[in-house]
Amino acid sequence: MNIAEIGKPTRFGPDWPGQRCGATTRSGTPCKKAALKGRARCRNHGGCATGPRTEAGRARIAAAQLKHGRLTKEKREEAKRRAEIGREIRAELRDIEGLALARGWLRPGWRQWFGEET
Repeated sequence: MNIAEIGKPTRFGPDWPGQRCGATTRSGTPCKKAALKGRARCRNHGGCATGPRTEAGRARIAAAQLKHGRLTKEKREEAKRRAEIGREIRAELRDIEGLALARGWLRPGWRQWFGEET
């Protein structure tokens, strides 16, 4: 046993009052090392990192974090817009159906001809 290993079990044992690293290891277990002062991670899991400092660096990180385009703000707004158009079209079709039923152009229960329920 080398000198750096002496006292390690008692130094970072289960009763140690300090903050531990919040990362998980590759095996899926929580990291048992001490977090750096004022940080939530140890030096092995990014506690020394300062993050991107420039706008170009922030843009590069944001591009790297994008896995797909389904949940971007633009895609969500587009989906809301399409849903609103669909609701308007269905409301207009209901109005046309009511008019056609009132004028006798359609018989009541006409949807059953197409296998649909009312």
